[in-house]
Amino acid sequence: MSNAAEISDSFDPDRYDAEVCREENVVEVVVPETETGGPRIDKYLTRFYPEASRTKIQRAIKKGHLKVNGADVKKSYGVEPGDEIVFRLIRKPPMQAEPEAIPLDVVHEDDDLLVVNKPAGMVVHPAPGHRSGTLVHALLHHVDGGEVAADDERDEVSEDEVGLSLVNALPQSPDHPVVRPGIVHRLDKGTSGLLVVAKRGRAHQPLAEQFKAHTVDRRYRAIVWGHFAPSDGTIEGAIGRDPHHRQRMAVVPEDEGKWARTHYETVETHAHTSVVEFELETGRTHQIRVHARAQGHPLLGDPKYGGQRVRYGTQSGTRRTFYDQLFETLPHPALHAYRLGFDHPTTEERLRFEADPPPAWRRVLRELRQEEGAGTTDP
Repeated sequence: MSNAAEISDSFDPDRYDAEVCREENVVEVVVPETETGGPRIDKYLTRFYPEASRTKIQRAIKKGHLKVNGADVKKSYGVEPGDEIVFRLIRKPPMQAEPEAIPLDVVHEDDDLLVVNKPAGMVVHPAPGHRSGTLVHALLHHVDGGEVAADDERDEVSEDEVGLSLVNALPQSPDHPVVRPGIVHRLDKGTSGLLVVAKRGRAHQPLAEQFKAHTVDRRYRAIVWGHFAPSDGTIEGAIGRDPHHRQRMAVVPEDEGKWARTHYETVETHAHTSVVEFELETGRTHQIRVHARAQGHPLLGDPKYGGQRVRYGTQSGTRRTFYDQLFETLPHPALHAYRLGFDHPTTEERLRFEADPPPAWRRVLRELRQEEGAGTTDP
């Protein structure tokens, strides 16, 4: 058995007192006579896969990807001198995006960019847990582009082949395996509305700089629980990971998060809910949802931040049933990015687009007006 192999950069065969070869995710080992402690096979194999956990190795053993002297063994098998081990670590296929025929609401398109009206429920780009059905998959089909994968070398793919900008399209590090051609900014999965996409690298960087400089006009319309006091104003507060719920964000001390500012304006009130327009000055993860919740006014229907329970008014069974039906109609935050304005990166013309909230959003608003009474302004 030869020690020469195309192996991971984190694996060095000279580190081991064993005859070992690793090619990609397959390792072959002849256990040396010096290995007399009889370690468990699952623990022994971890030394040859610095990038993998013991649990991951155990799963591969359970699925039959281990042979010792040509026979299957259990994860608890004690390694003996002279054992010939052949093991294949199970790996997920690389993250990739390929064209999928998914309908798109294209509001504007030219040689440099697109503006699309993203539906609620659509993830923006492929990532672990969302390998298909994303906005990127739909965009690639729309521009008649080709596929792009996380393990592509940067000089192996071209903008002309993919059809979208490749600026920041490939993973920045092995532990962040996202693929996002053309994506300049994002909307949460449950948020509908306007989003600009770069078709060319020459457009991508100028657009990104506008977002960084806070010169992009982004306005959102939301239905929230309760009434803001005052009705118009600004919310400030650093946003970081919620220390008590790691899947959520929260307003945290300044030294533990990123500073964020959100402007708001109430445009309609009902008995216990209201329609509020938000304008982002910064773009932090879940910013509107987190800032609204911090003020005691989570977005209606937001399952992550407490918007899917009756927050104000009586807790009668009839009223809970009414809201449960609304949550079924709109099973995500009642948040829509209705306005987007920016300078075109090539023509320098100021562009501005608006899109009405989707039908389910409008239906929920109509039912709230009928049930709890319409207030001041009709948005």
